[in-house]
Amino acid sequence: MIEQAPLWTVPVAGAVLLALAGGAAALRGGLAAGRASGAGTPGAEAARLLVQQRRSTVAADRLLWRLGPAAVCVAATLAVLVVPLGRWTVWDSPVGVVWFNAMEVVVWAGLWLTGWGANSVWGLVAGYRFLAQGLAYELPHMFALTTVALGAGSLRVGDVVAAQSGLWFVVWMPVAFVAYLVAALGMAFWGPFDAPAQADLAGGVGAELSGVDALLLRAGRYLMLTAAAAFAVPAFLGGGAGPLLPAWLWSLVKTAAVLTLLVWLRDRLPTVRMDRFTELSWVVLLPATLLQALLVAIVVLVR
Repeated sequence: MIEQAPLWTVPVAGAVLLALAGGAAALRGGLAAGRASGAGTPGAEAARLLVQQRRSTVAADRLLWRLGPAAVCVAATLAVLVVPLGRWTVWDSPVGVVWFNAMEVVVWAGLWLTGWGANSVWGLVAGYRFLAQGLAYELPHMFALTTVALGAGSLRVGDVVAAQSGLWFVVWMPVAFVAYLVAALGMAFWGPFDAPAQADLAGGVGAELSGVDALLLRAGRYLMLTAAAAFAVPAFLGGGAGPLLPAWLWSLVKTAAVLTLLVWLRDRLPTVRMDRFTELSWVVLLPATLLQALLVAIVVLVR
């Protein structure tokens, strides 16, 4: 049974999200450097960007340019408000699944504004790359979430967790789970779907960013990846269900496991070209998620 947490837990949820994202950044730093631990590297990079002077470009839309990276951080933070930690959630919304999906759209706007606001060709092209990427993964992602809501008979995240008391959704909705993880990598513009931020466009949407703005974009990327990993727990992995450990600890353990998998995949898979990702999504992922939704609908009707 998921219960509404007191209002004072909002900063706690933000702190947990930040800690997990920091852990992901440290893990990524360790993997990139070929060592077991990258502790200290993200902190040093953050300190460097904090004291770095902001770059200016000719005829930039400064307001929208600054708002873009901040919007990515805000979207990730708002998305986790409906994610339960054990049996507690900050916001037990009756449309929590829709709310999470809506925050993803804010990321679309944030990335595109970041690329467009700088009045730079590299950033603009990368911004449109992300929109194309979004069109590729959004429908499979939406149908994956729809399948979850269909199986639970509710859009409330707490009801989704309760519906998995006998069998986790990942067991009988494996296609939806895989599609969700692919979309999670896409919405965080994380490898192999990191083309909008790739070096072939001199840094992509962040080509002209420096200082605090660059720090916000990088932080937003890790926060969004963490938020997506956290939502996979109540959506497919039974929430805080598990033996021996308290429910809140199981939620953290499962989130960390999914997050580690997503971070690890970046160095194991090459960047996928946008046209090939779009083709893969429309030819394979979308029909597969539709068939998964149909199967779940039939099971729900006959049981």
